[in-house]
Amino acid sequence: MPKSPLRPTSANGPKNLKVVALAYDGLRTFEYGSAVELFGLPRPEMGPDWYTFATAAIEPGPLRGLGGVQVIADGGLDLVEQAGTIIVAGWRGADKPVPRPVIEALQKAHASGARVMSICSGVFVLAAAGLLTGRRATTHWHDVDTLRARYPDIDVAPDVLYVDEGDILTSAGSAAGLDLGLHLIRRDFGPKAANIVARRLVVPPHRDGGQAQLIQRPVPDAFESPRLSPILDRMRADLAREHTVKALAEAAGMSSRTFLRRFEAATGTTPARWLLAERLARARDLLETTPAGVEQIAHAVGFGAAALRRHFRAQFATTPRAHRARFARST
Repeated sequence: MPKSPLRPTSANGPKNLKVVALAYDGLRTFEYGSAVELFGLPRPEMGPDWYTFATAAIEPGPLRGLGGVQVIADGGLDLVEQAGTIIVAGWRGADKPVPRPVIEALQKAHASGARVMSICSGVFVLAAAGLLTGRRATTHWHDVDTLRARYPDIDVAPDVLYVDEGDILTSAGSAAGLDLGLHLIRRDFGPKAANIVARRLVVPPHRDGGQAQLIQRPVPDAFESPRLSPILDRMRADLAREHTVKALAEAAGMSSRTFLRRFEAATGTTPARWLLAERLARARDLLETTPAGVEQIAHAVGFGAAALRRHFRAQFATTPRAHRARFARST
């Protein structure tokens, strides 16, 4: 439990903490449930300045959700006018039309300053409302080509878990909605709050990588787990050290060629890319939670200061100092 109530950061936190999720006939229950878990559960440990949550029906109910459930919403589209953040939790399908009242409600709310967030196929609702024109966005890998074909004015990012355009946010497949929601909590309240929510959900507060790591990848042989886990722990415990493939392979009792093949089968990436992701994750944590200088942090994770800045810009489109200014919080 935090020592003091968590409050929105002055620079990034929204003034309006009301979150409204849209409900529709054919509701995608996982995506909707993710929105509820992230923003709708009572969290007294967060103090009084936490989100409030409501469900807005886009049509008369009760509404059917996948799995045989029915949803009786808190109200209709009038609730959208009150929202600081609107969540479109999936949609009936890429080929299903979006009712005009929904489009108009989203356009009006967004023009009035509300943030709009989609999970998975919910991106097609945002696209139909014209909110993604000239913007970068993502969706489930299965729908990427359809989104591109129907909305060529959208910059579709196929290999990311989510895209944050400030007032418009889109996520990839269903579970990526959790990643995006945690990112938004982190943006609003800082890393401590996101970590608390992630722990309640029993998920990592941040997943590195993109959708490609999750597509049609064979499950590694269970035999590899006890052999490779100590290697991963060894690399993670000493990020400043130079970890050569030869040394890692010898520690695992394999040839370099076999080690590389089995490492990628188990992790979905190469040792170099895995190590880069771990180093950047540690650097972000140190920037957010310690006063250490950029050069000191770079050395601690195995970079020079220039290399850390270069990798930060390539991976996160920002600098270490800008990241600290945005996410660092006093304890």
